[in-house]
Amino acid sequence: MNTITFDLTSQQARQRTSRYSKPPEMGCLLSTRKDSGENRRRPGSIGEVSVYVPGLRIPKPVDFAQSLGNYLSKNIVERLSALRTRIVVMASQEGPTITRTKRRSATQHGGSTLADLLHALEDYLPVLLGLVKDGSNLQYRVKFVWVNQEDDAEETAMSNAWYEVLSVLHLMATLLLSQANLLLLPRSSSDGNQPKVTEESRRNSVDIFLKAAGYLDCAVRHVLPQLPLELRRNLPVDLAEGVLRALCLQALGQGVDIQLGVAIDSAKATIAVKRRLACEMVKYWQQAQDNIMNLPLANGWGEKHHLFVKWKYVEAKAAAYYYHGLILDEGNTEKAHGMAVAALQVADEYFKESKKLCEVFNASPPLSRNPPLWGTMKYLSEKIPKDTSSKVRINRDLYSHERIMETAPTLPDFALALKPDEYQLPSVDPSWRTENIKEVQSGLNS
Repeated sequence: MNTITFDLTSQQARQRTSRYSKPPEMGCLLSTRKDSGENRRRPGSIGEVSVYVPGLRIPKPVDFAQSLGNYLSKNIVERLSALRTRIVVMASQEGPTITRTKRRSATQHGGSTLADLLHALEDYLPVLLGLVKDGSNLQYRVKFVWVNQEDDAEETAMSNAWYEVLSVLHLMATLLLSQANLLLLPRSSSDGNQPKVTEESRRNSVDIFLKAAGYLDCAVRHVLPQLPLELRRNLPVDLAEGVLRALCLQALGQGVDIQLGVAIDSAKATIAVKRRLACEMVKYWQQAQDNIMNLPLANGWGEKHHLFVKWKYVEAKAAAYYYHGLILDEGNTEKAHGMAVAALQVADEYFKESKKLCEVFNASPPLSRNPPLWGTMKYLSEKIPKDTSSKVRINRDLYSHERIMETAPTLPDFALALKPDEYQLPSVDPSWRTENIKEVQSGLNS
């Protein structure tokens, strides 16, 4: 086990010493670099994928009584222990299989594994936040350990409660992405028609994407800044700012993809509306790629993450150039028609490239496969090759080859309309009020 320790600033150390004696390994990061496979149980195959879901980071047990027993009431310590133990057990049991795309079976409480684990995290977070309330030095007392998935280090431990908050938000977002994936897998209908994704599932998935993006946006803007710079630099790549931003942008990009599919199905939606949505989708995926392109994503899940973003970025460009070409073709000049042909040809090339990238993504471990085509790409897989061939033939019959533009026109730049939900960290649980605060103060001063 390779250990990397980061000391706190002298000011922080003086502040802490004035409250209580310095605990061992305070403010340190501990990473196991060698992947023995003991903790990272990865599935060989994850089934059908509509939404990229990173492997779940799994929390390891923590002894709150040993770390906090001298400073907190027994009630608070036992509550923290019970809430986190519930998460550890559920995540450890279901983590290796929860990203697989089978329908989640009902639990004894009538819910699903995804919903129950998410609810457990939501219950835990307000109690956990008591450790960081008003800058309390209790935040440094407990060493939290999580098993990574995308990082080279098998696990990462930090004696900082903000690391735990960050890990919880990341896991909450991951669970929502998994839920969205299940909703967006075509299901056979009772009438015997082709498998499809219902309108309700599409509508609900957009809400889920925005909620997941909200968790990730909160993690980047409000939680990461709470960690000392040394720890931020050495977070596992799963929690790197670039990865969190990319996942947020991916959620928004897939939300726009659903909106484009709805527009395609609507007789009222104009080509201009569809082009705008497709161009916005390109910007989301481009920004997602920009955020992770230089990060050391590895170990299966990381490489698969990078390939998914690359695939979806190219796929989005195919859609954007297709609709841009249709708009340009409405012009009455030879130049406009030439630009339209160039745009459609580029759309066709991107479409072909996206199919190759999709195959590479699915072949990357853990193995995956495409669900039956539906929505935006089902429509475009038929229209792009057909319309491109038709427009190229017609325009080249009318104009000389030399007059047809060989380079694609620039896509129009639209402001991004879809934003993450405004998520705020919950208030500290009432169990931390007056009587417990007094006990904490007396414990720290003794």
